[in-house]
Amino acid sequence: MDTYLTTERLALRHFTVDDAELLIELDSDPAVMRYLSGGEPTAPETVRERHLPNILAGYEKWDGDLGLFAAHERDGGAFIGWFHLRPEPDGPLDEVELGYRLRQAAWGRGYATEGSRALLDKAFTRLGVRVVRAATMSVNHGSRNVMEKLDMEFAAAIPTPPDMEAVEGSEFGGVRYEITGERWKAGQRGQ
Repeated sequence: MDTYLTTERLALRHFTVDDAELLIELDSDPAVMRYLSGGEPTAPETVRERHLPNILAGYEKWDGDLGLFAAHERDGGAFIGWFHLRPEPDGPLDEVELGYRLRQAAWGRGYATEGSRALLDKAFTRLGVRVVRAATMSVNHGSRNVMEKLDMEFAAAIPTPPDMEAVEGSEFGGVRYEITGERWKAGQRGQ
């Protein structure tokens, strides 16, 4: 495994062309997709023909430093999901989005916080990132809790995208959190 980043319990790596089945399995779980598609799975051909090629192209575009990363348990190697750290499609490289999607078996174990914390540290100490943002639905309390544990601050309420209006809780809109490099570094000094 070509490791991008390790934590105490996780290893993050670049996806490869051989990883489509991991993504298909993850996106086929209704609970995982609850706040993304209302529980509808992502079609396997969409993963193979659109999502995975876009993930791989991102590594080239951002020199492998940013993108979507497969997450595995260091003890045993089980695939638990993915994390991403990437700019908006045409956005500046010093403003990036943090995200994660984990298998149900990984929920409630602190992995989202652990992997995200490592990516924030890399973003602010090695990649020259100025601000990291994360967004979720207002009703997704699990993700909101992770963002708050990372010392991210509530930045704005955001509207529900039209393609998500049928998702349970979409009437409450979404939320965006953010953290600056200065805030992150101050928090690290305070630990």
